[in-house]
Amino acid sequence: MHTILVVDDEKWIRTALKHCIERTGLPFCVICECANGLEALDWLKENEVDLVITDVHMPVMDGLTLVRELYDGNKGQAMVVVSGYDDFVFAQAAIRFEVRDYLLKPVGIEDMNACLSKILERIKKESKQDVTNESRSLSELTSIEQVIQFVEKSMPRDVTLNEAAAKVHLNPSYLSQMFKQKTKVNFGDYVLNLRMEEAKKLLSQTSLRITEISDRLGYTDVSYFGNAFKRVSKLTPSQYRKTYEELKAVIVEY
Repeated sequence: MHTILVVDDEKWIRTALKHCIERTGLPFCVICECANGLEALDWLKENEVDLVITDVHMPVMDGLTLVRELYDGNKGQAMVVVSGYDDFVFAQAAIRFEVRDYLLKPVGIEDMNACLSKILERIKKESKQDVTNESRSLSELTSIEQVIQFVEKSMPRDVTLNEAAAKVHLNPSYLSQMFKQKTKVNFGDYVLNLRMEEAKKLLSQTSLRITEISDRLGYTDVSYFGNAFKRVSKLTPSQYRKTYEELKAVIVEY
């Protein structure tokens, strides 16, 4: 059942609108009535509805001010304006604030039925789209997790974007874009950072020569390895090892 807030300064009109909504037989239910726009905004601070049906001319805060506030607040509820005046200016303003319909008083069951039917279809469409987007997002996260696991298991060798894309059956360009969107890091930089972390461990925890470390990481050119390491750590491999040894000596002495 979809919920409705009815806003009108006259009680009998609110009652008539509620009765009209019930007569349509559609899955909508009026859960609150307010006498003006300000009262409606106060209520909506603590509550949510699927649809707001509001009169235009009301004291304290009129209907167009209300729909503008709801539009600016982007709370997501649909809005319908009801008026006793066939005024093009009002209708044009309502459309600007993404009001779904503009009904003239007295509102008949046929007009209300047509209005609510359109809104119901829109709600169903948006709900279906939300489910689709959620499913796609979940699928993308799963693919990213699989790629990360593949890269980590492949360490310390280099892993190409094409290899990773083939692993999760995705287009390389699409995977590259998705990986950056989800992790905030380019795929190539992610792989490089992992490899350089492994290089730091070998430099600080073993006595392997830099050429040997370069070879273990899959680099055929030690100079290329050195440049890659410096790009990530701001130090050459030799400088990094020396700095680490000096720091270790200070800690031991202390």
